[in-house]
This record gives sequence, structure tokens and C-alpha cells, in this order.
Amino acid sequence: MLSLDKVFNASNVLKEVLIPTACIKAPDINPDCDTYLKTENLQVTGSFKVRGAYYKISQLSDEEKAHGVIACSAGNHAQGVALAAAKNGIKSIICLPDGAPISKVEATKSYGAEVCLVPGVYDDAYEEALRQRDEHNYTFIHPFDDENVIAGQGTIGLEILNQVTDADIIVVPVGGGGLISGVAFTVKQLKPNVKVYGVQADGAPSMVESLSEDQIKCLDCVHTIADGIKVKEPGEHTFEYCKQYVDKIVTVSDDEVSSAILHLIEKQKLISEGAGAVSVAAVMFNKIPDLKGKKVVCLVSGGNIDVTILSRVIKRGLLKSGRSDTLTIQLEDKPGQLKGVSAIISDLGGNVVSIHHERASEDSDITDCLLRLVLETRNYDHIKDIRKALTEGGFKIVNK
Repeated sequence: MLSLDKVFNASNVLKEVLIPTACIKAPDINPDCDTYLKTENLQVTGSFKVRGAYYKISQLSDEEKAHGVIACSAGNHAQGVALAAAKNGIKSIICLPDGAPISKVEATKSYGAEVCLVPGVYDDAYEEALRQRDEHNYTFIHPFDDENVIAGQGTIGLEILNQVTDADIIVVPVGGGGLISGVAFTVKQLKPNVKVYGVQADGAPSMVESLSEDQIKCLDCVHTIADGIKVKEPGEHTFEYCKQYVDKIVTVSDDEVSSAILHLIEKQKLISEGAGAVSVAAVMFNKIPDLKGKKVVCLVSGGNIDVTILSRVIKRGLLKSGRSDTLTIQLEDKPGQLKGVSAIISDLGGNVVSIHHERASEDSDITDCLLRLVLETRNYDHIKDIRKALTEGGFKIVNK
């Protein structure tokens, strides 16, 4: 059974391999509250997952270690298990969904694990890992639904309470629920008045729906850029811990997650993956109840984002935060029109990064043309000012 003693024991064991990550102040996330970031994205392997994996493996018998371990993961648990196994001198096999980011696959291999790519999502990798476990007598290291794994994740709760002693709210990403189970259990044992809120992606709300219906639900499909929390079904243990210790779980959209990732890059100089940024997104977009005047800690759970995904996320974040706009303007096809448009945008401080001029559109008059522009802007008010000035200048904007 999970106990506070087990969490403290995990904390002592983990001193062999981990560093306590910093809690840094982040004043620009939400003006209504005093926000801190628990930077597990800077942890060894780039994620909190190594905590639970290492503690679980440290508690195995010599016989279990001799057979080796197997795990399934969207990426971060894989790296944690691979590192923990290597530190303990034992064999590890990791089953990953074949859509896992290449960076996570290669990182897992770099820690010495044997990687098995499985078609589908996390749950498909899970089934394959169980099959191999039974066939080869490996010890399965569950990514979230295991008491020792949960105890390892609970060490984050100890650190947060030591670092932000007067915290009012802790906001935690939720996939299968191992992280929030450990954090919420630990925090509620030591400081029951501290609120613990979870955050899932809109496209993968398995714990939200399970708690709402008071029974574990398996979603038909999941879709989100936050691949680390793209889980169809929560665990039996984690479902019960969330019922007992978590105050509420909310959801955020992929657009909101993209904005949070962009904010962390620009304002905090931190790289977060989608799963790690959902806690920040929830605070940024006021998804958490009763934030005003509170001291809030957002757990940034991981930073292992694939660079190809990062470029797309940044673009999406720019659009979501009003930092980019696409204009389609219907012009009379005569000299000087482009100059007039450019002058208005320039005078208002907009920057044109792309331009496309098109004649003879089927949707316009025969003497007209379409001008498509992509602009760099400051915010939504800046976009509004530019569009208003163009309209007042006699130009017809044909897209909203």
C-alpha cells in the first residue's frame, strides 16, 4: 500500500541519481495569481518519469533483476526505465507506440534499452509489453498504476512543499494518473488545505470522464499534441487516488497548450513538451477555480518535445496568441494598391512575412485581384487596429 513512509524512502533512494528540480517564479502567466513553475522538464532524462521508474526498479528482488524488466511508454517513462535499468545493471525492453517522437525513441536507445515499436497508441504498446512479459518472465514496470511508481512521483510533492512553503494550489498534468496520484497523496497527508488540481487534454479526457461517471472509462480514441498524456484509460489505483485526493481535473485545448509552450519559451526560457505545458495552459486560460490572489505551483512535467513538432506548435501558438495574422484583401487591379496596403501596415508596426498576389479569382470581379498577406503582430488588439485601418483606407478584407 502507498504510504508517506514509502514516499520518504523513495526520496532517499532517488538522491543516488536525481537532482531536486527548482521551483521558479513566473509572474507573467496569469496576473491574478502568484505563479511558480516546478521544472521537472530539467530533470535527468528531461522528465519526472525517472523518479517512479528508478524507485520501482530499486525495490525489485535479485531474481527479478536477473530476468530483466519491460515497460511500455509514449516516451518519457521509457527513458526513465532505461536509465534506471542501466544504473542497476539489468536488461530493459521498452515497447513504444510507433508514432512516438523520434527524439524520444533515440533517447531511449541511448540509455541502453532494447526498443520495440508497436503499431497504434500507448494502450497497444501496453498489450504487447504484457505479452512479452508473460513469454519471457520479465518484470513489468507500469508507467503509472503501481504503488512504488506512484511513491516515486510523490517525491515531487515533498519538494514543492519544501520549496514553496505557503503554496495554495498545485496544478499537475494527468495522463494515466500516476504523477497526480503521488503528488496529491503526499501533499494531502502533509498539508491537506493545499488544493491539487489536475489537467488533461481536451482530446484525451480519460480521467475526467472516469471521475464524472464514477467508474473507469476507456476512450475509443485519443488525439492531442500532448503525447505524454495521450492515454485511453486510467489505472485502477490512480483512479481511486484521484477520487480521494484530487480536488478537480480540468481540460485544455491543443491551441491553449501551444500558447503555453510558446509562453514558456519566450518568457521563462524553458522548453516544455505538450504534456508538461498543460498545467501552465490551465492557469494561463483561467481553467483552475479560485486563482485570484493565490500562490500557485504549475508542475512542468517534461521537456522532451520533438523539434519538428515544436516548430508547428510555435506557429500554432503565435496564431492563438495574436502574434500572427493572415489577411486576404480584395483589391482593384491598378498601380499603387500594394503600396497603399504596405504603408498602412508599416505605419502601425506590422511586419509582412509572406505575400501572394492572385489575379482572376472566380470569387472576385474581373477587374479585381486578391492579395494574401501573413503578418507578424503584437497581439489581438494590434491585429484589430491593422484591419480597421485597412478598412478605413478603402480596402476590402474578405477573410474574418
